[in-house]
Amino acid sequence: MRLQRQAFEVFADYHQFYLWDRGMTQEAPEEYTDEDVRRRIKTGPHVVVIQPERDMTVAVEVEIHDAEPACDLDAWDHVAEASLHLRTGRLQVHECTGGPVAEFAIEPGWYRVRSHHGGFDTIEEAGTDGDDHYLAVLWPAPADDVRILKQWDPGSPS
Repeated sequence: MRLQRQAFEVFADYHQFYLWDRGMTQEAPEEYTDEDVRRRIKTGPHVVVIQPERDMTVAVEVEIHDAEPACDLDAWDHVAEASLHLRTGRLQVHECTGGPVAEFAIEPGWYRVRSHHGGFDTIEEAGTDGDDHYLAVLWPAPADDVRILKQWDPGSPS
């Protein structure tokens, strides 16, 4: 069951925004591999970095669930999962070069973050305009490795 939901816009400078434990970190990973970029998700201590396609203002929704929700892979261009430890239970959504855009009070513990990326076919060639959108869904779950459920291939249609 969905417990909380917020929708907002995020300035995804440097193609990233963060989900982190407000009380544990204010720093995101700085070292990226080609694999991190391909996955469009990266983890660090108490932080998950979500990497949008455009480095512009993008639409983002965050949902908190009490258990793993269903996922319609056909509705999205790219879907990835990672784990996030929220020791203080204060989940904050943060812009890369800006400040926080949303905050959630949830039970402390480990969460799974499923990052959905959609609307890539609306992005114009210059990459500045488009209706790409992002959904981050969290639920309590033991720590696990990053996993790609659907890989976007920029060479094929969405």
